[in-house]
Amino acid sequence: MTVVRRALPEDAAEVLRLRQVMIDSLAATSAGPTGWQTESLPGLRARLADPDGDFGAFVVDHPERAGALAALVVGTVEYRIGRAGNPLGALGYVFSVATDPDARRRGYARAGMDALLAWFRERGVRQVHLTASAEAEPLYVSLGFRRKPDPLLELLL
Repeated sequence: MTVVRRALPEDAAEVLRLRQVMIDSLAATSAGPTGWQTESLPGLRARLADPDGDFGAFVVDHPERAGALAALVVGTVEYRIGRAGNPLGALGYVFSVATDPDARRRGYARAGMDALLAWFRERGVRQVHLTASAEAEPLYVSLGFRRKPDPLLELLL
């Protein structure tokens, strides 16, 4: 049985390491720059210290490396004006799912997603969004996610 737990402030550096693993897996190139992690660390620690906030991070400890994490699943609860099917406007967004390369194919991402989805339900979320790689999409489809024709535009400020 996989033990999933809420990430703690002392997990912050490992959370950032696994986020970089995810970023690198999407980039199709070698490891990207990691200098951003130093700047990100204090804010992440603060969010991990607030168990009642809108930020949920769930982790699996690495079974072979003490102090290391094997998997990470992170999401936020955001507010949108309500509508039919989601009158409270609570929207869950999954934005970081990563498993250490030497710990893959053990069900850790699925167990983490189950924990995150339970956390969303506890907060009244009725709708969850995520962006999936082609490799990860079968996992999300098996959890009930459906592809949407919703076009996404982005502006970097």
